[in-house]
Amino acid sequence: MAKSFCQGLVLLPVVVVMISSLVVVLARPATFQDDFQVTWSDNHLKQIEGGRAIQLILDQYAGCGFASKYKYLYGRVSMKIKLVAGDSAGTVTAFYMNSDTDNIRDELDFEFLGNRSGQPYTVQTNVYARGVGNREQRVNLWFDPSADYHLYSIMWNHDQVVFSVDDYPIRVYKNSEAKGIPFPKSQPMGVFSTLWEADDWATRGGLEKIDWSKAPFYAYYKDFDIEGCVVPGPSACPNNPSNWWEGPSYKQLSAAQITKYNWVKRNYMIYDYCTDKSRYPMAPPECAIGV
Repeated sequence: MAKSFCQGLVLLPVVVVMISSLVVVLARPATFQDDFQVTWSDNHLKQIEGGRAIQLILDQYAGCGFASKYKYLYGRVSMKIKLVAGDSAGTVTAFYMNSDTDNIRDELDFEFLGNRSGQPYTVQTNVYARGVGNREQRVNLWFDPSADYHLYSIMWNHDQVVFSVDDYPIRVYKNSEAKGIPFPKSQPMGVFSTLWEADDWATRGGLEKIDWSKAPFYAYYKDFDIEGCVVPGPSACPNNPSNWWEGPSYKQLSAAQITKYNWVKRNYMIYDYCTDKSRYPMAPPECAIGV
């Protein structure tokens, strides 16, 4: 689970417009202060590129993070991130959605696990639905995510949750409530991002410790975009079939997306809870659901 925790970030927040009986969700330019707030160590956050990007800093004293002022029920959230470069073992850069509830929380996680220099960067995804979690998958990224910005997104509708990297779907969690499988459907979630130290587990299960002589560590963010139904907001929005993310082309992956998904899974997936017999002698029921 990511820690639940940057000034001048350029982003596209959500505007909800009423047109007759329809609820339409639009995006508009805004400043960081419109939709986000610092939640952890504001002196470790720095505005760069004239306010078009943000730098997060981790050192021996603190990490940092921010959170959305609003929660959202369905939609898509995305950001471009340039991850910690060099020897980043023991660091975690996280981007996730969380209902901020206790025992029955919903959560959708990207966690980027630092590495020793020269080793692949690993992204871990996790899903909590109505309090049921520990559904980790890990993928080695097929590029150097510290050399440039790459786009990471979570698309969430009534039918599925899709985690994507540069428009390559790397994970799909289908709505299979009809089969008794929990799905996040009723709790709005906020958007969070953090940079923090987790060398007790992040790199090779905690074997590789953070090298503070390499500190400070930096991660960079830009082009933050949220399109979704703000809660509290118009009650009709979350169930409006006219929202673009509820359209026919988003109910399941396209043939081209399935090809990309299978390529990632075949070549770069290094851990899947579905096949971990030590944790789950009988695979959880959602593991039998296709994409």
